[in-house]
Amino acid sequence: MPRFPRPLHAAPRPVVRGLALALLCVGVMAPGRSAEIAASGAGCDCAASAPRLGIDVLLEQRLDLLRGKRVGLVTNATGVDGQLRSSVDRLSAHPGFTLVALFGPEHGVRGDVQAGDKVASSRDAVTDLPVHSLYGEHREPTAAMLAGIDVLVFDIQDVGTRFYTYPYTLAGVMRAAKRAGIPVVVTDRPDPMGGVRVEGPVLEPALASFVGMFPIPLRHGMTLGELASLFNAEFGIGAELHVVTMQGWRRGEEPLRGALPWVPPSPNMPTPDTALVYPGTGLLEGTNVSEGRGTTRPFETLGAPWVDARALADRLNAMQLPGVRFRTTWFTPSFSKHAGQACAGVQLHVTDRATFRPVRTGIAVLKALHDQHPKDFAFLPGDPPFFDRLSGVPWLRGAIARGDGIDAIEARWAPALEQFRAVRQRYLLYPERGQ
Repeated sequence: MPRFPRPLHAAPRPVVRGLALALLCVGVMAPGRSAEIAASGAGCDCAASAPRLGIDVLLEQRLDLLRGKRVGLVTNATGVDGQLRSSVDRLSAHPGFTLVALFGPEHGVRGDVQAGDKVASSRDAVTDLPVHSLYGEHREPTAAMLAGIDVLVFDIQDVGTRFYTYPYTLAGVMRAAKRAGIPVVVTDRPDPMGGVRVEGPVLEPALASFVGMFPIPLRHGMTLGELASLFNAEFGIGAELHVVTMQGWRRGEEPLRGALPWVPPSPNMPTPDTALVYPGTGLLEGTNVSEGRGTTRPFETLGAPWVDARALADRLNAMQLPGVRFRTTWFTPSFSKHAGQACAGVQLHVTDRATFRPVRTGIAVLKALHDQHPKDFAFLPGDPPFFDRLSGVPWLRGAIARGDGIDAIEARWAPALEQFRAVRQRYLLYPERGQ
């Protein structure tokens, strides 16, 4: 079972409800945290209408973190404020500090690069600022990139799944900032899955990669600001970290379905519904089955030329998985696996977001495909196989091939998941809905 490394310093105590939350509403740092929690509205009624994003709170209430400084901004197309104004444009036009450089993660600063494609260093067409790539030759800023920068701002929407690259870009930024003696400001955004449930296997360190760097589960139930604090304390980064929290957001809410804007974090993550199913159907990327890339509903649509769509839908619906139904579908991907070939399969339709369990559903889909088409279905080769890097454990692939039941598979990852829950609790910044 993977174990969390011993922190370099004492782990922070949980934020106490009441007085501590009231202090957070006016921007006073709560005691016992490894990172500053700036201008939070967690747990109070100071934002009774729509939640306010961390970038808005930073520019309206916490300019002390940037005033008079030379700022580097790590962002992409999701870096917008509550009015859909670009964080690049807002920071570059602000008179209180100077934006001097941009840093682009996977998919680039403007979100125009496909999954897995290298991001080139360049100059931004709008601001003419230098753009340093963090998804090419370098995965974290070099000393030369950080020269002349006083503070780094990280403003990106995450999707709540371990095998997304943005949390590890953040970890790399924090490591580089620590070496350079530069503070990092993370402007927080919601977990689009609500930030309540955790699910799936916890990554074993031997399988660490840029699609899973630390021992966290597939569905971790944390915002990027919360992950930053956890990474910083539990995994020895030790950067000067300031998390500017949202105001008015509570766990279990779904602000990205209307009250706050949703900008696709990548070309294949078009809606919050995509993010909801991604922890499970994203595992199909490690197989010869199309996960729907090259269609209008990636990760909700899946199949292959050899799939019996009706039999697959009937098999999956008979499992009575919570909160989801399966519909037969036929599609031709425009790129990626089976590009230009007619595929048969199913589309997931989530009927109850509160009860839907994406990882359990993903395992059920994999088992159904394997059992129904044992001669055609295959895990992609590799050393280790890419499926193992995605799942984070070396045993899940074999369990599916052997025909192990879903309950037995979940029981096997349960001890490590419970251990993670205890660690996670120390870094949660927002109460649940109704509290």
